[in-house]
Amino acid sequence: MNGGETKMNASFLSRMRRSDDDLDPAAAAAGSAEGTLLLVDVREPDEFRQLHAPGAEPVPLGRLAAHLQRLGAAGKPVAFVCRSGSRSAMATRQARQAGIDAHNVAGGMLAQHIVTKGRSVEAMV
Repeated sequence: MNGGETKMNASFLSRMRRSDDDLDPAAAAAGSAEGTLLLVDVREPDEFRQLHAPGAEPVPLGRLAAHLQRLGAAGKPVAFVCRSGSRSAMATRQARQAGIDAHNVAGGMLAQHIVTKGRSVEAMV
């Protein structure tokens, strides 16, 4: 990642943080759509198939350790999402311990769905 991208990502994240670890759901969706961050859904595959945010990559929490090196190598901040924010908070801590710029999507998919009134989530049939 070049210096300009790093500054852009830092600026984007600083505006959208709820805390050092948490990102607003709408900001996470926007960052994913803009390509300024990776959005990783740590729910189980059946949960992901039922409903997920556009652009989210499915990596169940139990398999996260096997993906950390690849996620870190992307050179972008990573936002983790789950149903309510609990599993994604665990994923955020695990990724940060691995040296990744990681953030939890506050409130998870429940908040994402409420914030967007269902428009930006994809239901797979």
